[in-house]
Amino acid sequence: MSATLSTLLAAFLKVGWVVLIFNEVRDAVMAVPVLYAMFMAGGSWMALWVGFCSLAGIALSVVVPLIAAEKIQKFADAKLLKAA
Repeated sequence: MSATLSTLLAAFLKVGWVVLIFNEVRDAVMAVPVLYAMFMAGGSWMALWVGFCSLAGIALSVVVPLIAAEKIQKFADAKLLKAA
């Protein structure tokens, strides 16, 4: 059962990398309007702050899945090594 679980988790992580690449493209598309709005606002402190918060949210949508993928990969590897 643990070998099946490890195989399933490994396949899930491989698919996850494809989804992560699409997420990167989506984030780049989302960041362009934020940067453009900051430029058009003339660089006021409020525009910079709102832009920073928006870009930080976009960055978190990339970083959090990466950290989760690493933890799941370590869990899958530990289960696979434990079973062997």
